[in-house]
Amino acid sequence: MIVKQFPVAIQPYTIRKELAEHYEDALRKVAAIGYCGIELGPPPKGITIAEQKSLLDRLGLRVVGTHAGFDTLDFDPDVYADYLDEIGGERFVAISLRFASKADVLEKAAKLNQLGERFRQRDVTFLYHNHNWEFEQFDGEYVLDILMRETDPSLVQTELDTYWIARGGADPIEYLRKFAGRAPLLHIKDMEAGDEQAFAEIGEGVLDFVEIANAAEQAGVQWMIVEQDVCKRDPFESLAISYRNLQKLGIMAQG
Repeated sequence: MIVKQFPVAIQPYTIRKELAEHYEDALRKVAAIGYCGIELGPPPKGITIAEQKSLLDRLGLRVVGTHAGFDTLDFDPDVYADYLDEIGGERFVAISLRFASKADVLEKAAKLNQLGERFRQRDVTFLYHNHNWEFEQFDGEYVLDILMRETDPSLVQTELDTYWIARGGADPIEYLRKFAGRAPLLHIKDMEAGDEQAFAEIGEGVLDFVEIANAAEQAGVQWMIVEQDVCKRDPFESLAISYRNLQKLGIMAQG
């Protein structure tokens, strides 16, 4: 039984090529599928933030957060806070880091706390997004567990990713329960059966999204965000399949 239905956004990494080639048209196609939110950063050259916001408003796409800096924490929070102020968003997500040692994990956790404090001063919620390498271990403990233990929940929230948790050998439902109250955004991706563990459209793989949705409700997830890093068909078709399956499963809030 589904306890709650969720608004569903997309992470446009799925359509990165299409956005680079036909920015406005790609966003229109996302809205036409039915998605109501998007994780989005500053617009490409030639489009102002005001123009970007006007386009998103016309399409009914709400900016639920923005990402920056794969494998780096060397960015200026004020740049992104300024963008979020103008575009109407309130969450910033640091993309997954690589870690050389436990000391490196602890050093980066301290940096995450510092960034979280700077974002808090700008009324922006700061989140950390995992991939599978946070499930490497130091002293018998997963990197993600060390990071979350060593960061202040009031400063650093999580954007868990169902596929990457499973790819790391852990259980997405267990991690939603573990970080309940600290996981406002959830990246949802499915996984094909088999040794390749390929990306799949939601509902076309092996992950149980009904149970994930129930755990997400208990964890306080506010938005589910569809992302498919690699698609074996046209990426808009993949996004449409995920959308329809979320509807069939009763997970997606309507309107």
